[in-house]
Amino acid sequence: MIFSFGRYLTRTIFLLAVFMAFFCAYPVLDSRAGTEDNIARIQKAYEHFRDLSGDFVQTSVLKDLDRTDTYRGEFFIKPPLRMKWLYKGKAAQDVTINGDTVLIYKKKDNQAYRGKFDRSTYGQTPVALLSGFGNIRREFNVTGKDNTLVLRPRKSMGTITYIEISLSAAGFPIRSFIIHDTYSNVITIELKNVRTNAGIKDSLFDLTVPKGANVYEQ
Repeated sequence: MIFSFGRYLTRTIFLLAVFMAFFCAYPVLDSRAGTEDNIARIQKAYEHFRDLSGDFVQTSVLKDLDRTDTYRGEFFIKPPLRMKWLYKGKAAQDVTINGDTVLIYKKKDNQAYRGKFDRSTYGQTPVALLSGFGNIRREFNVTGKDNTLVLRPRKSMGTITYIEISLSAAGFPIRSFIIHDTYSNVITIELKNVRTNAGIKDSLFDLTVPKGANVYEQ
């Protein structure tokens, strides 16, 4: 049950990383620009992306559980497949992806869950986009209005039905990132204090756990 939540959480994180990578190189996206202009900027921005970090606030509205959870923390991303998300507070946990392995460490229980980062589970499209081989128009039906882009996958992307990206008027282009799924769950992630190309070290993504922690292989 715990690892199942971790898999869902990791898929959400993975998708977020994809779209943040596209936008990171340009400090402003003109709200008057057309959808095609914004897509062209996104594609060009990906060429300049080396690493990304910042703070986030995640709100998860889980319909079946009739529950809303809010999380805060820090994130670090380095293509092609290295990510770390540090969740703070009562539900403190570290989620690390390095290549084809995902490691979830729950601090309160001093337990870690390690498993394969299954591309068939998390969707081929996000992997392709994150690796720099994707094309937005080929992978998504895209519409835009004012400061919002709506992306609907052309092919199956797990349970994701569509993604909304709200653009900032100034500063870092993304203000919020919203994922909708087939179960009517809604995950909203707000980004703050975003830094690009800060020279994040590869060692940050080492798949290690504190001494004495119980490690469960999945």
